[in-house]
Amino acid sequence: MDDSGDLGTFGYEQQLHRKLGKFASFAAGFSFVSILTTIFQLFGLGFGFAGPAFFWTWPVVFAGQFMVALNFAELAARYPISGAIYQWSRRMGGEVVGWFAGWFMILAQMVTASAAAIALQVVLPNVWSGFQIIGEDSTLTSASGAANAVLLGSVLLVLTTFINCIGVNWMSRINNIGVTCEIVGVVAVVGMFFTHAQRGPQVVFDTGAAGTDPGYGWAWIVSGLMAAYVMVGFGSAGELAEETRNPRRVAPRTIRLALSVSAIGGGLMIIGALMAAPSLIDGRLAAEGLPYVLSSILSSPWGTLLLADVAVAVFVCTLAIQTAASRLVFSMARDGRLPASQMLSKVNARTGTPIAPSVLIGVVCIGILAVNVGNSAIFATLSSVCIILIYLAYLMVTVPLLVRRLKGWPHGGPQVDADGRSLFSLGRLGLPVNILAVGYGALMVVNLSWPRAEVFDPSGAYPLLRWAAPVTVAAVIGLGILCFPRGRSTPNPVTIGA
Repeated sequence: MDDSGDLGTFGYEQQLHRKLGKFASFAAGFSFVSILTTIFQLFGLGFGFAGPAFFWTWPVVFAGQFMVALNFAELAARYPISGAIYQWSRRMGGEVVGWFAGWFMILAQMVTASAAAIALQVVLPNVWSGFQIIGEDSTLTSASGAANAVLLGSVLLVLTTFINCIGVNWMSRINNIGVTCEIVGVVAVVGMFFTHAQRGPQVVFDTGAAGTDPGYGWAWIVSGLMAAYVMVGFGSAGELAEETRNPRRVAPRTIRLALSVSAIGGGLMIIGALMAAPSLIDGRLAAEGLPYVLSSILSSPWGTLLLADVAVAVFVCTLAIQTAASRLVFSMARDGRLPASQMLSKVNARTGTPIAPSVLIGVVCIGILAVNVGNSAIFATLSSVCIILIYLAYLMVTVPLLVRRLKGWPHGGPQVDADGRSLFSLGRLGLPVNILAVGYGALMVVNLSWPRAEVFDPSGAYPLLRWAAPVTVAAVIGLGILCFPRGRSTPNPVTIGA
């Protein structure tokens, strides 16, 4: 059976253009994680809380997320449908669970895309001063920096929206080029760090100033938020399943590969930066992060070139997040689960893309960006909270899946892909891996949501912001209850766990 016929067994017609190969599928997940963008932004967060030894949070978070990725890979092999998180959770837990998983993920991806777009302000004015169009202070928290960040981010979102509208072929080409540049950039950055090392790799055992006080473990747990913020979005290959050739085989592999390559590259960047930093105690590494290390070891032309490469990574990261979000909206709308579903589920016959979801997400993201002009602290808090929503959406897949495993899932004999090869399966490891994934996800949600002033209100100016996580999650659930499509049946009902 070909891919279109395979999709038909789930009750859906082939509307999206199936153009993506193995590398494009991998690139979707890798560019969403985008270690060059996220570690560039967040290195100071982890180092500032726990010193050099914060490195060890990286492999711990990777191990937990890899348990999640293994479960996702098994589901991707069996349900190669756009809107992966929504489709997997509804097939494991029912329509209500699926709808809320999709709801959490849509809102989180919109905020995440905005947060990625705003990173241009950290990069472009340092590449060329002409990019600082509004005012002179390029600092993201200053009035002119915040306004300029919104301007640059809005231009980027307009571009990514346009690319998403003209077809997945163009999107994949641009994304592939961007990911190739990002991988080259990661290798170059790691090479620069290691060849300019001022201390050995044993630096990762140094707990820094935080280790002089009792309770270093608490500081270490807080520093783990950096890794938790970075290693999300690796399931994007599943979102593009209906546009991927032989998705039953390709998507499971690229989900695992995107996370693994990101973890290896990111780990090397962290170690390299710690080894090459001019000082670990002058406060600049916590305040400025990787740009401080790069500027100290590179001459201006090479430093500028690497910063330009980071800007490319920001571009493809934003593009990948918006693409994944648009496919999720399309998938839910196709099932009649969203307002204006008829419009949001339309696919342009020529481009093979759902244009309305791409435009909607672009407009909403620009609106979210505007929050940064009024208060950058609130925008930063929103960005943190959206990661919690992603982890909750992941739990709404892994928890129902665990319940189904306890009842004998997957049922029936081994299935095969389009080439006749057996689908990816965890076999007897499925249950313990699933239990570990659920346990890790639950602990991380608690860690991410904990009302820490140093995370949600570092300036001390807005004490209520430390409670932003539980309040926002409660508000999202409440709004979701109001928006839930009561009394409307989906044209493609599912049998739970089938």
